[in-house]
Amino acid sequence: MLKRLFILCFFVSLFGVSIVGADDFDAAFGDEFSDAPVVTERLIADPLQPLNRGTFWVNDKLYFYLFKPIARGYRQVTPRPARVSVGNFFANLATPIRAGNALLQFKFRDFGTETYRFVINSTFGILGLFDPAESVGGVKKTVEDFGQTLGFYGVGHGFYLVLPIVGPSSLRDATGVFVDSYADPLRYSHLKTSEQMGFKMLDAENRLSLDRETYEGIVHDSLDPYLFIRAAYAQRRLAQVGEDTYNVNIFKGPLFDSDLLNPFDWIGF
Repeated sequence: MLKRLFILCFFVSLFGVSIVGADDFDAAFGDEFSDAPVVTERLIADPLQPLNRGTFWVNDKLYFYLFKPIARGYRQVTPRPARVSVGNFFANLATPIRAGNALLQFKFRDFGTETYRFVINSTFGILGLFDPAESVGGVKKTVEDFGQTLGFYGVGHGFYLVLPIVGPSSLRDATGVFVDSYADPLRYSHLKTSEQMGFKMLDAENRLSLDRETYEGIVHDSLDPYLFIRAAYAQRRLAQVGEDTYNVNIFKGPLFDSDLLNPFDWIGF
């Protein structure tokens, strides 16, 4: 009996010490980091959230009940190759916007890429309907706009905006869209304003017809699509503005993915 009591006391004392030791360790560990500040990062300010959410709701309804049904009908009557060619045409037409902003940011490589693509696609690609610069030469389109240019020079977002029909933006990027409109060749055509808007709507609906239900997936999988899209937009723009593509020497590094149709290779650079 005494032997059993001794063994019981031994294990109680052993595990008791272990438990107290563990509690003391946890307490000490917690005390060490108790004074650490809680860091919360917000990528973009949203002081107009109630207004933005209202606009987001309207855009959501327009998407599901107007724009997407039109895009589905357009998809049914227009073969995919034709829709891809329409997208190529509008992308080629927007070259001055991308090239001009690349130059403003001293991205000479991107400027050379856009100039090369415009020449090749406007000629061999039949006014930009085809994209031999990428499909044959391996030269992909860059992504540049005046919002990125402002960000390149240190201008912040300002605050988040959800624009009617257009969607997520910011004070900086909305200003950029306005400035970019002055580099849009359609602005200097002889088309009426209504006709120019018709071309813009065709471009938007064509892009929507080529989309693989991206927005539907966001709405289905997100608890709050508004917050998800706001965060995704801010992260995407942060990545685009923060790209380390500045290169004074245009011939330094690979400018083209393929030597085929590479004019610099022809002249020995």
